[in-house]
Amino acid sequence: MRIVLILLSLLIPFSIMAGAAAPTSSVEKVKLNIKDNEMAVTFLGLSDGDATLIQGPNAENILVNTGGVDTIVELEGWLDLYNVKKLKALILTNEMGLLSEKPLKKLISKYKIQEIITTSKLKTQLVSRFLPANLKVTNWNTGTKAVILPEVTAVVQYAGNNQNEGLDFMLEFFNHRIFLMSSFSDQAEKALLSKKLDAVNIFKLPNFPKEVEDALSKSLIQNLNPEISVMFAGTEQQPNADVLDDLHEAWSEIYYTKKHGTITIKFTETKYEVITIPSGVE
Repeated sequence: MRIVLILLSLLIPFSIMAGAAAPTSSVEKVKLNIKDNEMAVTFLGLSDGDATLIQGPNAENILVNTGGVDTIVELEGWLDLYNVKKLKALILTNEMGLLSEKPLKKLISKYKIQEIITTSKLKTQLVSRFLPANLKVTNWNTGTKAVILPEVTAVVQYAGNNQNEGLDFMLEFFNHRIFLMSSFSDQAEKALLSKKLDAVNIFKLPNFPKEVEDALSKSLIQNLNPEISVMFAGTEQQPNADVLDDLHEAWSEIYYTKKHGTITIKFTETKYEVITIPSGVE
């Protein structure tokens, strides 16, 4: 069961601006009030790239990817808006989420990141850097299962190291299923089509370039059968028309960060609600 809400002035005062921007310090914090047996997944409305915040009770936070090359200020603004002081882990699904050394070290220091989780290929690149000695770097493989927050299990459906591949994993929370996909290679799709991945509540699409043909097939979308689909895009990008048509045919409700801004989905044991905040707030 789901409840769809549009967050207006109930939580924060805002005005819509042209383009994306980081929230300023004058904006009140978003208070999700996550209790036991609750969680929230927030798709941050950055101007480029993708970043997803996973939150549980007791102020436990996990960040998946870090946005584009020049969006670190935006990212910090949104994390501040969601009152994130510490990050239990940073999950980097592919090379697009890999920051250069200086901003990565800043992120690790500012949010006291305890662990980076990524592919085996990126782990090799990361451990060659001068990262803090107490920072744990872990690689997930296809089939890895890990409890990342209370009642939240991540199950890796595919872990690829080739071009246009990365970590594709399912978050399982009671009866809810959130599929975060980053790969769009033929090999990744073949592997995913071999699995029973239906009844997905939330589907985060891979952030593929618009010009990529057949980046996501109708067969895979039908296999996932998502209730809600979330698409990230840069300032100059528009959603792939064929993918949009296939999602509409699957009766999936589509949220697009360029249009809807930051999208938060809060889950209880039995239902979820959707909250949106425009990317430009001041």
